[in-house]
Amino acid sequence: MLSVSTNDSYAVLMESLGFPGSNRLRPILEMLMTPDQANMAAALPGTPEEVAEKTGIDVHRVRDNLDELYFKGVIFPRGDFRNRVYYRFARSIGQFHDATMATEQLDVEKDRPFFELWYDFAMNEMYPNTARRYEKAESPRTRIVPAYKSIKDLPGVLPYENWPEILKAQELIATAPCSCRLCTASVGEPCDLHDEVTHAACLQFGRGADYVIARGSGRELSKEEVLELNDIIEDSGLLHLWPNSAIMTGPKTSCQCCRDCCMTYVPIDQAGLPISKAWEKSRYQAYVNQDDCDGCQICVDRCLFDAIEMERPEGSKKYKATIDAEKCFGCGSCGIGCGAEALKMKVVRPPEHIPQPITA
Repeated sequence: MLSVSTNDSYAVLMESLGFPGSNRLRPILEMLMTPDQANMAAALPGTPEEVAEKTGIDVHRVRDNLDELYFKGVIFPRGDFRNRVYYRFARSIGQFHDATMATEQLDVEKDRPFFELWYDFAMNEMYPNTARRYEKAESPRTRIVPAYKSIKDLPGVLPYENWPEILKAQELIATAPCSCRLCTASVGEPCDLHDEVTHAACLQFGRGADYVIARGSGRELSKEEVLELNDIIEDSGLLHLWPNSAIMTGPKTSCQCCRDCCMTYVPIDQAGLPISKAWEKSRYQAYVNQDDCDGCQICVDRCLFDAIEMERPEGSKKYKATIDAEKCFGCGSCGIGCGAEALKMKVVRPPEHIPQPITA
């Protein structure tokens, strides 16, 4: 049971999320929960019967309200998502952020006041806190997986850097709207790369997919459908993210990220930190065949790592793209957008660059 020295259940919940006394988080909680519902959430974990005993509220009313909070993404059942008998409150502000916003049940126009509260809280409190955590990180836990279209013709592609093979390895797949891009679209700062309202691109696997399907926050995808969606994702220039480990299954979620909305990249940019604090490079690096480069600069716009500049080679009348190897994360987005096919990918790191999973 959550506890703090106050009778204010909203304060209890704010403290459990790591933001005690936040005047920006409180309105979000108040919009999601009535005072009675906040009391119930603060009495978790437990069954409806246990919450009823702790709060003195009728058990039937407790059960109905806990179900309502589940569908809003505030609380989470243990075990079966459909036969819900035991609940807990969100484990972290990140989980609370995603579950309450990453849903097709919200509308970017109708629910703008809700998104505006989240945007204000994220930009002013949540993101600075996120940046402080990344600043202390010793090594990145997440790795860039290159866009498959950029490496599909290269030899030696490993299974756990072959994005379609990773997708095919998942037993259950669903998609839900990206909470970050949905929020920025609602507040008038839409993503420069991808229309999340038209094509929800946050991928959920296994139990994560089951949660999305059961809650109605997204929809199940067949293998064929997720591969079709992946073509849209790669054409948009979004980044595939995966744990920095040689694994094919296990994660419940895979973000397809951008720089202008992402709850990892935006805080890191705000704090002036290198993105390497959060993400590891792929084994690949982009390079330019300057004889083919027509100087269109599309690659500059598509690169989310500031790794491409236009320079005029000696003797040339045109500016040509050049790659800064230190900045390149090997995502492959630049090559997909290159109409002249001047940008290619090459392997620059050995297989050992991707750590093997830790076994007990």
